[in-house]
Amino acid sequence: MKQNKYYTFTSQDQKIIKVFSELGMPRNLAKTLLYISQVDECRSAEIEHGGNLRQPEVSVAMQQLKKRGWVARRNLKKKGKGRPVHIYKLTSSIDKIVNTFEKEKIKEIDSVKKDLSQLRELVDNR
Repeated sequence: MKQNKYYTFTSQDQKIIKVFSELGMPRNLAKTLLYISQVDECRSAEIEHGGNLRQPEVSVAMQQLKKRGWVARRNLKKKGKGRPVHIYKLTSSIDKIVNTFEKEKIKEIDSVKKDLSQLRELVDNR
């Protein structure tokens, strides 16, 4: 029997991905982030298989994660010719990432409240 070498999402993981998505994080980004958080390090092909994503979706998600400083990439040289394989690893714990995401969302909420308050004031003073 062939053993699956990819991490597979649990029902709890699926719930986490759903909540991230409902909070405005793109689903592919949430899947990629959660996959990487469950392994020490991985290749993009592993994320594709384990997260049921296509290569371009993983590439876009990885660019966003790198831009935010949440993931680091190192190159693994293959034997012979060819491109090196990229190995990815989280630079922060998932807890710290969730805290950062939470702060961003609270800031957005405060901004919306301020805008709504300003709108209410403008409408009332017409």
